[in-house]
Amino acid sequence: MELTPRKKKILAAVIEEYIRTAEPVGSKAIAAKGNLGCSPATIRNELAELVSRGYLEQPHTSAGRVPTPLGYRMYVNELMETQDLSDEEVAEIAERLSGPLPPDQLMSDAGRIASQLTNYPALTITARPAATIRRFDLIYLDANSFIIVLLLSTDAVKNKLVRLPVSVDQTMIQKLSTLFNAHFTGISENAITPGMIHAAERAAEDNLGITAVIAAFAIETLTDSEQTQAYLVGETQLLNQPEFRDPDKAHRLMRYLTEGGHLADLPLEEMHGDNELRVLIGPENVAEELKDSSVIIATYDAGDNMRGIIGVVGPTRMDYSRVAAKLSYIAAGLSKRLGGGSSMPPPGLDNKLIIKGEDFDEREIKEEENEG
Repeated sequence: MELTPRKKKILAAVIEEYIRTAEPVGSKAIAAKGNLGCSPATIRNELAELVSRGYLEQPHTSAGRVPTPLGYRMYVNELMETQDLSDEEVAEIAERLSGPLPPDQLMSDAGRIASQLTNYPALTITARPAATIRRFDLIYLDANSFIIVLLLSTDAVKNKLVRLPVSVDQTMIQKLSTLFNAHFTGISENAITPGMIHAAERAAEDNLGITAVIAAFAIETLTDSEQTQAYLVGETQLLNQPEFRDPDKAHRLMRYLTEGGHLADLPLEEMHGDNELRVLIGPENVAEELKDSSVIIATYDAGDNMRGIIGVVGPTRMDYSRVAAKLSYIAAGLSKRLGGGSSMPPPGLDNKLIIKGEDFDEREIKEEENEG
């Protein structure tokens, strides 16, 4: 059931107050805002309804309410207002991204800026799109040797001399060349399975293991063609957040980030455009270490057919609008510098910004509660 405008307004007020104070929010605090147009009794009733529908929760019977992941998702998708950067923030970002820095230092500095402006750990990543093999050329030299030549989708050419302990005729090499061009081109390394290799061996009547040698070189080449650089800064910023006053909880998350787990669990493959923003709230994150945190990541054009990600990790009680504005502007600035532009973009959330995230299903939450 759709929330009424009044419920949405009260939900937004609770979330914004909780973001500001990190304390459960009571009906008196909401009523004190004076712009809801309803009595304290009505506010209490609406808060109770928001709790029953899973948008808020009440830690204790006498306590105020705090947002749930469902409430934060509603807030991010529909309720939060965009924020503009201050003139000082715009000037600082523009100055620090405009210097004559090499790309790796620029990425590190961009992460440091994001961490300092948001007070959260920040990471920057660049990744070249996964290459595929466009063509296989197997060049027969003599009965005991041939050359594998691979033309990649990036126009790179890789080759390897193979020496065989047994003799092979040219017909076998030609047959393998045909098979590999028919079935192993245009696919990722993960798609080259043992089953495919065995099928090619049977089709070529290869009892010498030559098929496996060619496939192994193809997989090795595709693996080496992946280029990813990552920088993490400001991980100790977590200790400044009330949610991470528990040292064990903070250290678990800090260890996860510093050990590189952030690379495998970010939805990089789902983000295709430049300056696209994605918000992952609590249980929307794949990694168990991030289930009590939120992650905001923005894409940028890293140049040379590479795409970059800049993001921050913090508590679910983060100021999503403020962080989104800063990351959006930093990402746009990186695109200008690394993607061939010459000047910083105008600030604001209108730089092709798309906020994405998983929508919770209210019915599923109720079903889970009933099952529990």
